[in-house]
Amino acid sequence: MPVQLEPLSDKELDILQLMAAGYSNKEIAAALYKSEGTVKNQCSAILAKLGVRDHTRAVLLALELGLIS
Repeated sequence: MPVQLEPLSDKELDILQLMAAGYSNKEIAAALYKSEGTVKNQCSAILAKLGVRDHTRAVLLALELGLIS
């Protein structure tokens, strides 16, 4: 039985794509014109929604699920 995940917002998917490209929170913040604190909060929300504990696992799961390419 597949796990039902809470959908990610477009902004969260943008951040996840940058995470997959190897960007740090500071680099993501600069790229998206957001504060680093905002990016950290959004990263935490992404991790919670995906049920993982770090960026690497979030990216691997997102790739596996086809959320990002």
